[in-house]
Amino acid sequence: MLTCDYKVLSIDGDYAHLERQDAAENEPKLVARALLPAEIYEGCILHYEMMQYEMKN
Repeated sequence: MLTCDYKVLSIDGDYAHLERQDAAENEPKLVARALLPAEIYEGCILHYEMMQYEMKN
């Protein structure tokens, strides 16, 4: 089961570009905003676990 953290690089309409924190050499991941918490902003950190994203404190 994949558990990791992502940084929101940019928000582009209905999509957000996420960078995996433990593998920054990978290309950014494009994710639909509908799958992400509504309160995200550029630069925030998201925790991903069990196919869900949540804001990291």
